[in-house]
Amino acid sequence: MSLVEVACPDLGTFKDVAIIDVLVKAGDVIAVDTPLVTLETDKATMDVPSTLAGTVRAVLVAVGGTVSRGTPLVRVETAAGAGVEAAQPLRLAAAAPAATSVPASAAVAAADEPGADREAQLLVLGAGPGGYTAAFRAADLGLRVTLVERWNTLGGVCLNVGCIPSKALLHAAKVIDEAQQMGAHGVSFGKAEIDTPKLRAWKASVVKKLTGGLTLLAKQRKVEVVRGVGRFVSPHVLEVSHEGSTQRIRFGQCIIAAGSEPVKLAFIPEDPRIMDSTGALELPDRRGRMLVIGGGIIGLEMACVYEALGARISVVELTGQLIPGCDADLVRPLERRLKTRYEQIMLNTKVAAVEARKDAVHVTFEGPTGQKTEPYDRVLVAVGRVPNGRLLGAEAAGVDVDERGFIAVDGQMRTNVPHIFAIGDVVGQPMLAHKASHEGKVAAEVAAGRKSRFDARAIPSVAYTDPEIAWAGLTETQAKAKGIAIEKGAFPWVASGRSLSLGRDEGMTKLLFDPATHRVLGGGIVGPNAGELIAEVALAIEMGADAADVGLTVHPHPTLSETICFAAEAFEGTLTDLYLPKKPAAR
Repeated sequence: MSLVEVACPDLGTFKDVAIIDVLVKAGDVIAVDTPLVTLETDKATMDVPSTLAGTVRAVLVAVGGTVSRGTPLVRVETAAGAGVEAAQPLRLAAAAPAATSVPASAAVAAADEPGADREAQLLVLGAGPGGYTAAFRAADLGLRVTLVERWNTLGGVCLNVGCIPSKALLHAAKVIDEAQQMGAHGVSFGKAEIDTPKLRAWKASVVKKLTGGLTLLAKQRKVEVVRGVGRFVSPHVLEVSHEGSTQRIRFGQCIIAAGSEPVKLAFIPEDPRIMDSTGALELPDRRGRMLVIGGGIIGLEMACVYEALGARISVVELTGQLIPGCDADLVRPLERRLKTRYEQIMLNTKVAAVEARKDAVHVTFEGPTGQKTEPYDRVLVAVGRVPNGRLLGAEAAGVDVDERGFIAVDGQMRTNVPHIFAIGDVVGQPMLAHKASHEGKVAAEVAAGRKSRFDARAIPSVAYTDPEIAWAGLTETQAKAKGIAIEKGAFPWVASGRSLSLGRDEGMTKLLFDPATHRVLGGGIVGPNAGELIAEVALAIEMGADAADVGLTVHPHPTLSETICFAAEAFEGTLTDLYLPKKPAAR
């Protein structure tokens, strides 16, 4: 063991800088980059990090004192042979406004870092919903932000080839279906004529409006946008490659928002008739027999689109139900409807082989009834997504990435390297844009010196199928697996006036409650517009609302939203829109 003094690093042109807070005390165990003191000038406030790990034996400064370069701050006992990192110079004059305390690691990197072509106070890698949100929030807080993006437009997978274009096509499918269904109610239209190029152009126009808006927002905030694929070459330098050229960017802090890619199955051949979710959005051919491999949300959403446009759909799923992980009672109405419209729904079935022949793509299945092979004109592979964590050269920055490509983070979205954050798909499930955007705000705020933490009680999930399925918070499946006691209130949409007026009565709303406190723990909805309704359930969970709070909130009538109120009333025993016999009193 040895005692080493940690001194104040280079403060540039500043001397005798005031100490406004001392963040450690004797006996504290600290790591490299643990903040030691907070300094303040007329320009900014900034934390000074430790350059070594060990146990603080003495604090050598106090609040109200001043420091300059070389002033001893603390005396630390370290393990024999423990290395000491080079102190990083602090650029106080370039820091955020005085209201924001920016960690010292947001300044320039250590002198032994590789050379760079430009510098960034904060670099955000990836401009999807998480990345652009982080970049914009950080810029609003006064940081100089560089945003690196491989796409030609901002928005990432979600805006360019994911959430937004798929929802545009799902809207078209919904209009086609509703027009057909009205024939049973006395309103008939001619058979839908599909102009595929025009449909593609409309979808592209929706995407262009949103991505163009992001470009404008970046310019308004003076966020520098760099095009290309980024890979770390050191803890403070990212190399960006674009169209044969490369440049290096040195950063003080970084937020990794690199997203995910569709899973590729090794045994499936390359063939233009075999698509992933990105290829499916181009609507290459909407006729003939189509197989969807994977009965999750992405696969079923695209199945809805192609079925409405004229394809004959089959779905194969390895597990025992569609949308694995969702409560079975929510999936059941969707499955019943799809069985009347699709050629086959094959559950507990494995795809054993795929062969691309001249006449068709021949797929071999192994299921409960044995093995069979069938031909398809087109195949969509939608078996999930894999994070891009292992494609970034993260090991060069010292960032830990697991074998699946996920990056572990704490509640402030920090990785094991304190000045590097990660958000969105690369940090784990659920892989959802709205989760990423909230994580992005947290990371940006922490990077700017704010006290912030990601502690969401509920992250809603939505399947934009027909009917839609949405859920938030605890599910019955999770409660059973974890042994959590719950009670349930449910309301069938067959008793909803609004649902019946839409010609759809298969829906259902349920809420899960804590038996002791009656607080809302979770909820699920199946039916038209379920995705628009689930936010109320998420808010109830976040606010700690109980059944009475929801039931006594006056909901407009007739609406689908009032089914949430009715589910709470069903639990409380105050529902009058159905007759529910009282439960016998416990003996």
